[in-house]
Amino acid sequence: MKKGLIFSIVVLTSVSCGQRQDNVFEPRPFPQVSVPSMMTDSQEAASFLAEYFWDDFTDIEELYPCDSILVNGVKKAELEQAYANWLAILDMVPHAEAVSAVERLFSRISAMEGKDTSSTVFEVISGMTGKYLYDPNSPFRNEDFYQPFVKGLSQSAFVPEERKPGYEYDAQMCALNQVGTKAADFVFCDKNGRRYSLYGIRADHVILFFSNPGCTACKQIIDELNSSPRVSRMLSDGSLAVLNIYIDSDLAEWRKYMPIYPDSWYNGYDPDFVIRTDVLYNVRAIPSLYLLDRDKTVLMKDVPQEKLFYWLESAE
Repeated sequence: MKKGLIFSIVVLTSVSCGQRQDNVFEPRPFPQVSVPSMMTDSQEAASFLAEYFWDDFTDIEELYPCDSILVNGVKKAELEQAYANWLAILDMVPHAEAVSAVERLFSRISAMEGKDTSSTVFEVISGMTGKYLYDPNSPFRNEDFYQPFVKGLSQSAFVPEERKPGYEYDAQMCALNQVGTKAADFVFCDKNGRRYSLYGIRADHVILFFSNPGCTACKQIIDELNSSPRVSRMLSDGSLAVLNIYIDSDLAEWRKYMPIYPDSWYNGYDPDFVIRTDVLYNVRAIPSLYLLDRDKTVLMKDVPQEKLFYWLESAE
């Protein structure tokens, strides 16, 4: 359980802050969920918060105003902060519970849209979800969490028909190489043209690192991994392997960058371009990092580098 999470026990009574006063709607605070008093285990409380975090805000029996500033009576900035807080909670619960919580949120905002189509909750929460969970630059990005939400968008009666194919494609891409499934195998070549396969790598864990020569963010990751004594020990004892893979076509530029890549890594390129053309992986931006176990089961997918580095430094 991460430190710093405060479980707010709030007794909710009648709310007056969303009522009209002199033709002006006063904003209400984001309604905090109440954790049952008998729930003393922190992990159990986190699971409860993940699932029921949005219930009071999405209660269709009590609707509040929406305008350019307010979303169901709550200021947009405060709502966005609440959304970020919820994402932090999702990181504290089992993967399946987090996915279920996202599904539940989509169901509840859909019910709100069905109750009152003038509400902006569906549009605003959908926008925040795409921004935080699917933008390749988001430190919270998580395709597995986004997948049930975008699948819902692709089938929703509240989404214009012309936008559904895009959402359907995103849902299909998010379904690739999900956490808990076996990663797609592929063949790669090293600088001498020798052929290897992902599944041929023998190590307790494999970092799959999609990178490009000249990529500043890639170089930062290379330097951090290369300077970590913990990573060096894991590479030496065979408990970790790093596969640094190039999936584009400028091999001359890739070869020039070879001195930058550590010799202790597998450094290769995709000779048949199957990773992109056959869409084996949803590589939307470079760099992209995956963590696999010995059996090539996905443990982390397109993970923000900070999360991977935290795992590396805390791994036993």
